Amino acid sequence: MQPTKIKLNRETKQLEITWDDGKTFRYPVKYLRDESPDANNKGEQILWKTIPPPPQGPDKEGKYEIKNIEVVGNYGIKILWGDGYDYGIYDFPLLRNWGEMFEQTLSENGIE
Repeated sequence: MQPTKIKLNRETKQLEITWDDGKTFRYPVKYLRDESPDANNKGEQILWKTIPPPPQGPDKEGKYEIKNIEVVGNYGIKILWGDGYDYGIYDFPLLRNWGEMFEQTLSENGIE
């Protein structure tokens, strides 16, 4: 699956991605930042050792504001946040899975 359109809706604070099968999913900006797929945010696994992320400290201004979105190759996107954070690549399979998860959650709760 590949995105055909990536659009930031600043009013609703959602990233909207349309996929090549015609499906469109909306991703809450806060969720994207909190779940950033990088070792600095989630820690990492090296062989059999788990290394926790470093302490984060207080939130900086702009933490949940997207400044730029860059497509990385043909496999993901990288987000520059308002506080300068730009680690982690959101690969397309991960984003697609999250989109389906959000859609299912909304559907189960009777929200369209």
